[in-house]
Amino acid sequence: MASSTHEHHLHHLPTPYGTTSAPPPTPSAHPNNTTTSEVADSLSRLLHRIPPTLSLSLPGRRQSTTASPPLISLSDPKTTLHSNLLSAAKQHGFFQLTQHPISSQLAQSAESESLSLFNLSLDEKQLCFPMNWPLGFDNDDDEDNLVGQSFCLDSNSTELGFNSLREFTSQMEKLGLEVIQELACAVGFENPVGEDRTRFCSLMWVSESESDSSNRPLSLGRIYPFIVGLNYQIRCRKYSMLADSGWVSVSPQVDSVMVTLGDIAQVWSNGKVKKVRGRPVPTTVTGGDVLEVNSNTHCVSMTLLVTLAHDNTVSPLLPKSPSLDKEDDGLGDNNSKTIAVQEESPMFNSFSFEDYAWRVYHERLLLKDPLVRYRV
Repeated sequence: MASSTHEHHLHHLPTPYGTTSAPPPTPSAHPNNTTTSEVADSLSRLLHRIPPTLSLSLPGRRQSTTASPPLISLSDPKTTLHSNLLSAAKQHGFFQLTQHPISSQLAQSAESESLSLFNLSLDEKQLCFPMNWPLGFDNDDDEDNLVGQSFCLDSNSTELGFNSLREFTSQMEKLGLEVIQELACAVGFENPVGEDRTRFCSLMWVSESESDSSNRPLSLGRIYPFIVGLNYQIRCRKYSMLADSGWVSVSPQVDSVMVTLGDIAQVWSNGKVKKVRGRPVPTTVTGGDVLEVNSNTHCVSMTLLVTLAHDNTVSPLLPKSPSLDKEDDGLGDNNSKTIAVQEESPMFNSFSFEDYAWRVYHERLLLKDPLVRYRV
């Protein structure tokens, strides 16, 4: 959803495959598409379906650590901003933004409109928001409704006339694209944000999450590839997310925007930055000034994913970096210098975004990183 004054057009996600269609064939050109990988994927799906009451532990993934997201101010000088971005991206894959243009009043109004979505009857939800991968209403029936209900909306979703939610989405889109540009400068890959922004699209994911008495989300729910994800922190709330280092629990500051780097950002940076898989899941809610954690607590979260249109090919954005090399001029002082161009070797093979997005969304891989098969 975007306001009528949106300064650029965001490409609508094509949906060539209906909700009952078979997934597109995996391209045969991928060198890492092996039988071992398929077996691991099948095992991952099996483990995901085991009831949480069995308390199955995945090595290195179920022990959650607590981290404080690095604070980054958009008002800092560029050198300071880029230095902080580089550090946060390489060490964590997430951070919290302050001094951003999103107002708390707009975020609260958008949340109120989002809450009203869940008050609709099931028939109204399915009629107004038909499931059309990845867009629409998802009741998550195939997972026994452990995650709860969710709505995935794009810039063309104008149902029910939610003006605050549309404007909130529009402003979060702009902020996300700004973060991508600054991240490219900080990390040192080619800036992907040019005048043609039809390659980008944004998905507003409004989710009803459920956590158990151990304050652990029951599931990540639907996973979709993204460049950056943004969550406005309306109130004191703890999130659990699956980072490259394992499960991480974070509590961003109120009125900050928590930014998570996704798998596409990791590929574009040629593996220089860490990432978060899926959307952060709220695990606690507040009641007044006191943090309350109840058994089977429900809460709603709004996550803006800046991602790609389906017709994109994903590959590392490798710059050519000039370096100074000394060259002997025959006088013995080694003062002469020549410019040499050092080319960085790609760490990932190119792949179709549409094929990758379908696989990640429908298979919900938790056992291993879905980017493994594309690594060189």
